[in-house]
Amino acid sequence: MLLTPQELSDLAGLRHRSPHSILGLHPLGGGAGLVGRAFIPGATRVEITPVAKDAGPTFELSLISETGVFEGQTPEAKSVYAYDLRVTWPDGSRSQGRDPYSFWPTAGETDLFLFNEGNHHCLADILGSQMRTLDGVPGVSFAVWAPNARRVSVVGDFNQWDGRRHLMRQLGSSGVWEIFIPGIGEGALYQYEILDAHGALKLNTDPFGFHFEQPPKHASVVWNNRKFHWTDTDWMQRRRSSNPLRSPMSIYEIHLGSWKRKSAWESLSYRELAKPLVEYLQQTGFTHVEFLPVAEHAFFPSWGYQVTGFYAPTSRFGTPDDFQYLVNELHRAGFGVIVDWVPAHFPRDGWALARFDGTALYEHTDPRQGAHQDWGTLIFNYGRHEVRNFLTANALFWCERFHIDGLRVDAVASMLYLDYSRKEGEWIPNKYGGRENLDAVEFLRSVNHLVGTEHPGVVTIAEESTAWPMVSRPPWVGGLGFTLKWNMGWMHDTLGYFRRETIHRKYHQNDLTFAMLYHFQENFVLPLSHDEVVHGKGSLRRRMPGDDWQGFANLRTLLGYQWLFPGKKLLFMGGEFGQTNEWNANAALDWSLLDSGPFHRGTQRWISDLNALYRREPALWRGDYERDGFWWVDCGDHENSVLTFVRHASVEGHPGAHRHLLVVLNLTPVPRPRYRVGLPLAGHWDELLNSDAGVYGGSDLGNPLGVETAPYAVHNQGHSAEFTLPPLSVSLFGHRG
Repeated sequence: MLLTPQELSDLAGLRHRSPHSILGLHPLGGGAGLVGRAFIPGATRVEITPVAKDAGPTFELSLISETGVFEGQTPEAKSVYAYDLRVTWPDGSRSQGRDPYSFWPTAGETDLFLFNEGNHHCLADILGSQMRTLDGVPGVSFAVWAPNARRVSVVGDFNQWDGRRHLMRQLGSSGVWEIFIPGIGEGALYQYEILDAHGALKLNTDPFGFHFEQPPKHASVVWNNRKFHWTDTDWMQRRRSSNPLRSPMSIYEIHLGSWKRKSAWESLSYRELAKPLVEYLQQTGFTHVEFLPVAEHAFFPSWGYQVTGFYAPTSRFGTPDDFQYLVNELHRAGFGVIVDWVPAHFPRDGWALARFDGTALYEHTDPRQGAHQDWGTLIFNYGRHEVRNFLTANALFWCERFHIDGLRVDAVASMLYLDYSRKEGEWIPNKYGGRENLDAVEFLRSVNHLVGTEHPGVVTIAEESTAWPMVSRPPWVGGLGFTLKWNMGWMHDTLGYFRRETIHRKYHQNDLTFAMLYHFQENFVLPLSHDEVVHGKGSLRRRMPGDDWQGFANLRTLLGYQWLFPGKKLLFMGGEFGQTNEWNANAALDWSLLDSGPFHRGTQRWISDLNALYRREPALWRGDYERDGFWWVDCGDHENSVLTFVRHASVEGHPGAHRHLLVVLNLTPVPRPRYRVGLPLAGHWDELLNSDAGVYGGSDLGNPLGVETAPYAVHNQGHSAEFTLPPLSVSLFGHRG
């Protein structure tokens, strides 16, 4: 026996950190030949046989340990050659294939250095399971970061889930364990068997898994997510040259599992969803769709916000190829795709990221830094280079592999503040004694910069609910670097106003005007999201006061105000047709309401017409964040609850030409004939939209022929006209000249 007793003990006891240095073919000292070793529990005979004729001798290895360690030597060859292991099993059957321990590492020193430094932008090409061909042999390489593990093995349906069969090697001080296994391919199930830092044995999914078994199973699945044939080249080229801030953006937010369903028990797959979703977006006119988190998650009631597989679209609705198909079809039809991205926290499932190698690897050790009290989840350690790299590379991965057009970053406020939802003594200040999470700030700046520079045209959107300054300003001026920020203040104030009985609204008109006091501090999205129609809040329709007529009139006015106010738009599914019940993630939207009378169908048509006009009127989006793109005509008529403002933009291709639009809101059920409004330009103003039109379920009162100005100064404007203001309505007028 050439192995020392200690080496044999470590190998047989599954404690050796570098099995490749012992197993396989190795030269003997002094030119005495080669020694071959294999660790194949259960085998009765093992032979080494050359792959190519005359490359080297065939010789048998002898069993030197009842655990399954075989060793043998040959003096007939002086250099290592390509070989197969021919194995005989107790039932007399034989298997033959290349030895996993005969291949060089698949992760290079530069890759490992960049990863440990936190700067590897293509980490998904190195870690996880990678289908490769080495030395002409197809197979899969596995690499996982577990620096404090005592041993890591790949187990799967290709080795009977036996942790003795494919022991991984640790690559220097990188903390990465690696092995290449020939002969397996796409669809193979696998996990990592880890002997953790405390000597406990655990079974973990791959943090870089590209595909998973359907929950509640959670094995990783080998998958090639590069083979899909994309046909969205035109879209991708246009995106690179686009300016999202000066482009229309009306976002339809949906939950994949409950938009439409096959039955009460089965959701549509990604591919089944593509055609009806494209057709519905074409009907309703949204510019983008935003999916609640699509990354793999074991706990369905989390709606995807407790991610267990950051690099995999959830298998509930199909394969990664199927999700790519859905994105591709949306792009071909002209719709952008945004996904919710969740770098703020992860669940405590012991088979996923939590205490991955027996230590707090992805999370903080101290629960005052590493535990989310609100959600029962764990907080990423943004100060650790490898963790920051895991998340940064993940953001880039979704943009590169899945052509995603935007990342809506969830729970940003919880990342920024060390004392988020904590009492005194339950948090640890930063090095300056403050409450700001400096590591999270630097992480967000870095990831936003990289997404913007490596994928021009892709937007990052912050769900940030505090007054943190310059969220949507570039890092080089001290901002966080997001493209856009949800305007939670606008959402809260606007919904608070519209839920009031109309008789009381005159006392609260400032709720609607306050947003303009801070509007130009950020690039805002106006959200009416899923969070506003769950947990007992009721649907948007149910939050509107009055009977059905008044309730739907209020809803149409709310949506019109949202679309015509400065900022990009986001509406959760069901709001566009006045879903009656609160959102239920376990059931489809109540589409039958569209056949129940004029109000639901009318609201849907209102959204369609709003979107159509929004797309074709640059004054409604080109100047969203420019001070001359909006001004109040009159926001002080509290007694009548009337608001008027102008949207404005220059006309591209026509120097000196400008487009002016007037928005008039009557927020009570009282019609107001001959209501005079000041106007910046003389001439005719056409009525472009009126939420009280009969086709929407309204009373059909308005100004169908438009209005003509008179040289009568009102509201500090040089001209004015008399309007008929329909009850509970929003109307839009365009200057004809």
